[in-house]
Amino acid sequence: MTTTAAAPSEQTGSYKRSVRNYLLDAHFQLKYTGMLVAVVIVICGIMGAVLYKTTREVVNESSALVDESKKVSEMGLMGMKELGYTPEDSPGLFQSYNEQSAVHDKVVADQQARLLHNQTIMIWSLGGGLALMVVLIGLLGIYFTHKVVGPIFKMKRLLRQVGEGNLRVDARLRKGDELQDFFDAFTQMVAGLRQFEKLQIVEIEAALDAIEHDKKADAAATLKRMRDTMKAGVGA
Repeated sequence: MTTTAAAPSEQTGSYKRSVRNYLLDAHFQLKYTGMLVAVVIVICGIMGAVLYKTTREVVNESSALVDESKKVSEMGLMGMKELGYTPEDSPGLFQSYNEQSAVHDKVVADQQARLLHNQTIMIWSLGGGLALMVVLIGLLGIYFTHKVVGPIFKMKRLLRQVGEGNLRVDARLRKGDELQDFFDAFTQMVAGLRQFEKLQIVEIEAALDAIEHDKKADAAATLKRMRDTMKAGVGA
């Protein structure tokens, strides 16, 4: 394994956040963001259905009160006629009763109209709030999954570098990224490999020096020691 210089961007491990790089792993991020949004939609749908049913029952009760009020007014007129009062004989009485009944019916009708108006506002507000919540949850889902996908994306590039023999990995995660401990373990592993490489270089230089000074036995012993160390490392 040989060491080569890493690109400056990989050494610093930093780059500016932008909208286009928030979807580093679109499949993973959109999958779990979609699951989160679906849960929110189901919960809001259940709550909205319960709320709509409740308000609808109140509106139906209000409609029944309007009908009942009209029936009461009609029964009152019938009662007055049964007592012998007629509009022709007592116009003032009937006029007063009709006015009072009209006022009462109007109050009840106005209450029903307000209930219907409030129900309409509630339904539109609920729908608008749900749409806004879905958008916000979606954006937050992408943002938070990016904090996990970002470090994984960076580590995949660094692992390719290590696989190609480049052990000069001097990278770090951005502030706020997840998997900090995992990334630290990775960098410590690379540092250990780099130290092992340095020790191997020392051994190789010692073997070469022994060969140059015609100390074949020393060179052979050094090379055997290196071989044994490498075999132990790969389990051979």
